[in-house]
Amino acid sequence: MQVAETVTFGGSALDRAGHLRGDNAAQADLRARGHVLPLWRGKPLLRAGASLGWVGTDSPVLHAAEHLIFLGLDDGLPRFAADISDWSPEAGAEAVEAGFFDSSAQRHPALSDDLAFVELRGVMLQLTAREAELAATAKAVAQWHRSHRFCSACGAASQPSMAGWQRSCPACGAQHFPRTDPVVIMLITHDNKALLGRNAAWPEGMYSCLAGFVEPGETIEAAVRREVFEEAGIRVGDVRYIANQPWPFPASLMFGCAGEALDDDIRIDPAELEHAVWVTREDMVSVMAGTHPQIKPARKGAIAHFLIQNWLADCLDCPQIHVERAGTVRRQHDHG
Repeated sequence: MQVAETVTFGGSALDRAGHLRGDNAAQADLRARGHVLPLWRGKPLLRAGASLGWVGTDSPVLHAAEHLIFLGLDDGLPRFAADISDWSPEAGAEAVEAGFFDSSAQRHPALSDDLAFVELRGVMLQLTAREAELAATAKAVAQWHRSHRFCSACGAASQPSMAGWQRSCPACGAQHFPRTDPVVIMLITHDNKALLGRNAAWPEGMYSCLAGFVEPGETIEAAVRREVFEEAGIRVGDVRYIANQPWPFPASLMFGCAGEALDDDIRIDPAELEHAVWVTREDMVSVMAGTHPQIKPARKGAIAHFLIQNWLADCLDCPQIHVERAGTVRRQHDHG
């Protein structure tokens, strides 16, 4: 397996069975024997112990769902997702928390107490690779439906079609498809140090690699150089692609890159960053261990953490790894 496929949300080889999306007879059969992952306001249903909370297609929980999204075949088992965001938790249910991360959990009265809707970022590392891909796909496509209810060509209300992978406009006939926004995220180095930055909205002390959206007509390499210069005033020379990660918060594909800075004079744009700093390898070890006095690491499971971790291991360009079991990898170097 390639290194790029070991980042969270990737590499499970899910059979998405796209050829079945427009087959109404096949979809009816799949629904009859399939399982559904409900989502509420972007939160997937999780079972205690952090496994996805699948329900049957006849579950009363799905009464609030407009339609089902066909995710694919999980070792032959049909998997679907359903957005039940129109359901309102009963009085007294734990409220949704505002801020960078929502740690609250909501329980549906029709389900057992070991099932709850929780923030995916809080449990993503506890899921298997297959569950993580299914959850990320479900969250991203469900969010797309909620934010694209009207035709962008004529403004009429559109309707879900193709098993949830399309919206069709009955007024003008336009077809709309789920979108994914390309984002570059880059580990910029200069000699023995790496560049980290933080957004003012992040938790105190949290730092990460710099990142930004790829603009129309722009290559990944050009986006890396532009974003780093705009945010931190650093000019970047060589850029190379390392890995990618689907990031359903709400719907991005993160292109992880490494770049070599041509200078180390930081000049931040306060509209983009609150602070940026060069961190030596030695200090980065304590950052990643969570013992640095000022800097907290990027969240585990995020591609920024993956890039920094592999930089410290001097393995950003290791071609392959062998996955032995969930959450454990053994690197395969050229020398054996």
